[in-house]
Amino acid sequence: MIGFVAKRIAQFIPMLAGVVVVAFLLVQLVPGDPARALIGQSATPEQIAAVREALGLNNPPWVQFYNYVVGLFHGDLGQSYFQKQGVFELIMIRLPATLELAFGAILVSIVIGLPLGVIAAWFRGTWIDAAALVFSQLGVALTVFWLAIVFMYVFAVQLNWLPAIGRGMPLLEAFGLLLTGNPQPLLKSLSHLIMPSVAMGLQGAAMICRMVRASMLEVLNQPYVRTARAKGVSERRVVWHHALRNALVPTVTIVGLQFGGLLSGAVLVEGIFGWPGLGQLTVSAISQRDFPLVQGLALCFAVLFGLITLVTDIIHGAIDPRVRDE
Repeated sequence: MIGFVAKRIAQFIPMLAGVVVVAFLLVQLVPGDPARALIGQSATPEQIAAVREALGLNNPPWVQFYNYVVGLFHGDLGQSYFQKQGVFELIMIRLPATLELAFGAILVSIVIGLPLGVIAAWFRGTWIDAAALVFSQLGVALTVFWLAIVFMYVFAVQLNWLPAIGRGMPLLEAFGLLLTGNPQPLLKSLSHLIMPSVAMGLQGAAMICRMVRASMLEVLNQPYVRTARAKGVSERRVVWHHALRNALVPTVTIVGLQFGGLLSGAVLVEGIFGWPGLGQLTVSAISQRDFPLVQGLALCFAVLFGLITLVTDIIHGAIDPRVRDE
């Protein structure tokens, strides 16, 4: 297992280097002049030239790339043109909010999709199976943007059950106050988290349901399952103990990909619910042509996605010994 993990980590390093190069090149291709965007459309050519010189934008691209890589090795992602703060600090301020939203969404996906897929396979051909298939079809078809709007209108505007926008207190701080006997901040934070998490998580739940159902049906027809049934093992134990673990092998991959997609795809949901995460920061950085911040965000998303893929591979290897052997 140690060799398996070391091999996956070694594969992660060149991927990260490639992301650094691609992120820099893509930013260079973005149309528009950040110097003009920074000082306004009424600026004179002399003022724009002075700002470009101060920001190092007049340097050749290879010089800019060299300076960028040297800064990365020193832990410096640069400084935002518009917010006058370090890129690393800006990302770390917004990252916990996006992680909360992504973890909440993936929790919704797993809690709904996993048991529903198992039950659908267990009762194959019944109305329960048909209902699960209808849910999976609707979950894949309905867009996150539409669900977010509907949830806000129904639960925030009409019923007034949940807050429409905002985040509330960070969950870690709220849990800390819960230990002191004050549950109100945690309840408020969870009330802000419910709608965006469910809106983002339902599509993943539908995909997990379909994958688990297909995997369970395949596993339930394997010889070792028939042998367990012939020995008198209860159907509940056959399904939940013997079949589920092997059916989880492809499901783990789907969950990992879903989590990575949630991190990078939270832009719409964060904008609708006013969630102060990396999605909103990315939109503002691109619209303002804040090159250092865009590069830092691209690198952040790539690192997060790579780490999620690494963890997914490790879990995959822990569940299925054949993966480690390969």
